[in-house]
Amino acid sequence: MGALPFYALVRGSVYLHAREGFPAWAALAAGVLLTLGVVTFYGTWLARRLTGRYRLLAVAQWFALPVVTFYTGYALIYLSSVNVKSPGVRAYYTSVHPLLRVALATVILADRDIVLTDLGRKPQDYARMGLPLNETTLHHRQPDGFVHAVDLRTRGRNELNNRLTQVYFWAMGFDTLRHVGTADHLHVSLPVR
Repeated sequence: MGALPFYALVRGSVYLHAREGFPAWAALAAGVLLTLGVVTFYGTWLARRLTGRYRLLAVAQWFALPVVTFYTGYALIYLSSVNVKSPGVRAYYTSVHPLLRVALATVILADRDIVLTDLGRKPQDYARMGLPLNETTLHHRQPDGFVHAVDLRTRGRNELNNRLTQVYFWAMGFDTLRHVGTADHLHVSLPVR
């Protein structure tokens, strides 16, 4: 039950964006509204159990709205330096698609050891990495202005944690691929349709 608000926020937003064609911010707003409903329901149920009174509007206004708004804002703008390979990677965080940022913040709540190794790239980065130029990568800014892919470190992590992370992103509607470019990593991207 504790995971349902996060599922509503992330999966709901990704579904509306990828399957129904909602623009990113509209899909996120709809996911936030869905999550507000879930959190309000939980809060109202708890308030009724504790006080015997049904306080839907008060719970929605004074509990659900601040909690969901704060969490979504936090997810969109903050990434701890502990969860990135380098400050350069962290600098790209706000260029990542908002739905992917919310999904990343959510998985980091469950697994604080996740490390993002690559977010955005420029063509010259490929030569530095010793890789051929890939002009179609989702690590480049896409027409909507956002980077649509991130790479997560798998080396040095428990294999079960790596697989659970991959299952999480898959369950939330993202495409995942475990592969080796410069090192073994989990590539996560918005679905390409």
